Amino acid sequence: MAFDNGKLQALRAKYGEGHGGELFDAAFRKVADKIFSKTGTRLAPYAGVPTFLTAPYMPVDADNPDFGNLQVAITGVPMDLGVTNRPGSRFGPRALRAIERIGPYNHVLGCAPVFDLRVADIGDVPFASRYRLEMSHDDIERRIGQIVDAGVVPLSVGGDHSITHPILKAVGRKEPVGLIHIDAHCDTGGAFDQTKFHHGGPFRNAVLDGVLDPTRTIQIGIRGSAEYLWEFSYESGMTVIHAEDIPGMGMAAIIEKAKAIVGNGPTYLSFDIDSLDPSFAPGTGTPEVGGLSTREVLELIRGLKGINLVGGDVVEVAPQYDATTNTAQAGAQVLFEILSLMVFSPFIAAKA
Repeated sequence: MAFDNGKLQALRAKYGEGHGGELFDAAFRKVADKIFSKTGTRLAPYAGVPTFLTAPYMPVDADNPDFGNLQVAITGVPMDLGVTNRPGSRFGPRALRAIERIGPYNHVLGCAPVFDLRVADIGDVPFASRYRLEMSHDDIERRIGQIVDAGVVPLSVGGDHSITHPILKAVGRKEPVGLIHIDAHCDTGGAFDQTKFHHGGPFRNAVLDGVLDPTRTIQIGIRGSAEYLWEFSYESGMTVIHAEDIPGMGMAAIIEKAKAIVGNGPTYLSFDIDSLDPSFAPGTGTPEVGGLSTREVLELIRGLKGINLVGGDVVEVAPQYDATTNTAQAGAQVLFEILSLMVFSPFIAAKA
């Protein structure tokens, strides 16, 4: 249909005097009604105290925790005592909080998770020592255990990948969970330098502790020179998808494989930012060329809609090596995508 003066007048009559939140499409209006005030104002992305995804801030006492009616608690885990290469991911939570303009609407999944869920940024894990790794792991397990015991789903921001071991000890305490693990490295290595508690071994530790089911575990994006360290993944029954195989398989096939492996059981999603190629995310401790693109990662995570998600994390953002803030931007977007998946998790829906 040609654009003529009559069409112009109709557009002026409908849209000329309204504010940005006055929408007429039913689906878009439903979103706008959550986000805009009656006067047409929405929160400025650069104003206020920064929180994860601009979620409400709700500090929770370490000794007498009260999570109210939360469904999801986002917590920072600023600890990087388990790194093998470049340190700095202890600053990851602060970097992700500072990223503005993430969400609030996920147009692919059709949700606004901060508004659709009862979610809050509850602050950082309280650590008793900044020097002792094993003690820090105990602190993480205790805090995540408080969240789980309250019937709330934990969504964590690291920190190095060793934090996922104590998180899984809390999440999988009653029943081993499945895992969708997106990373450049399998992180199933053994002890070295006199300790097994490092960011190269959390998933071996979790399996041996009986909190992670390796037959319901898929690791996606694996690459690099450390392949010889990951035999535990294969021996235990994990499924490994190398980055080199992704173009040939296609993302749709990988998504279906991941869904088939984890099935309907409780599932945890762990995302290491180094799964992305360093051209997209240079700000990390162990970058590996040949990785996923941001578009591939978004397609993968969004394709997991409907899995029975009981927790998740984003780890290894080290902002000191991130001159453009691209890495933190990608990490915050992935955090948003995982929170969006939680809107559709049967585990959370059952507690609504």
